[in-house]
Amino acid sequence: MVELAQLLIYGVVLGSIIALGAIGVSLTFGVLRFANFAHGDYMTVGAYLVLPFYAGLQLPVAAAVTLAIAGTALMAVLIDRLLFERMRNAGPLVLLVSSFGVGLMLRSAVQMAWGPRTLVYESGIQLPLLFGPLRIKPDHITIIIGAVLLVLAVHLLLTRTRMGKAMRAMSDSPELARVSGINTAQVILFTWVAGAALAATAGFFLALDTNLRADLGWHFLLPVFAAAILGGIGRPYGAIAGGYVIGIAQEFSTLVISATYKPAVAFAIMVAILILRPTGILRGN
Repeated sequence: MVELAQLLIYGVVLGSIIALGAIGVSLTFGVLRFANFAHGDYMTVGAYLVLPFYAGLQLPVAAAVTLAIAGTALMAVLIDRLLFERMRNAGPLVLLVSSFGVGLMLRSAVQMAWGPRTLVYESGIQLPLLFGPLRIKPDHITIIIGAVLLVLAVHLLLTRTRMGKAMRAMSDSPELARVSGINTAQVILFTWVAGAALAATAGFFLALDTNLRADLGWHFLLPVFAAAILGGIGRPYGAIAGGYVIGIAQEFSTLVISATYKPAVAFAIMVAILILRPTGILRGN
């Protein structure tokens, strides 16, 4: 039972990171109707942008993360203006392939800027906090609390603000939203900002839990998309549930398989949901 409880803690930590990434994917898909395969590399850029502010300028971690979020959001908006916006009418397949190219360019840019070696925010061993037989690192507490606060912020955005309601309307029917007088260009802009902010935060949390490397987000893209599909692609609330299901399932799988194969669990769940319920758990019949 102690081992299961410890794995549950690790699963909640991992699920928190996956959920943040999956919400960004779902928001982008819901409004723009295309799967952004560069989303994982947005996570990587966000994680790396924390480094010069935190380790270089010695800013407080909250300030460093805020600046990294702003930088990632600006990058996402510029990429949309320079590339995705020009291809919007070409169809989702063209946008999807283009996003692959954007991801490759961002990965290469990160390698050129910071090199191919693995980096960390802080060196040294972090002693875990003990709760009876259970152990939890302070960074894990930061990740869980940060994810809960961001999920609450997304909920308030979608339910209590005019922009959030406009995003939901455009997700349900872009044509109806347009004829209803909603400024769709503004909604698209805000969607990129919100998605990039969530991606940058998820990337920072992932690097905080592991380390910094140029393929950080790329290797994390599978569980993120598995969570988004499991919850119903385009459904932010489903992405939250899917993130925690995938995270906990991956950690529990280490009871029977090697931890190396944890991503295979996300892939298996994704394939199963596509076969058995392709609309996702929150899409309905």
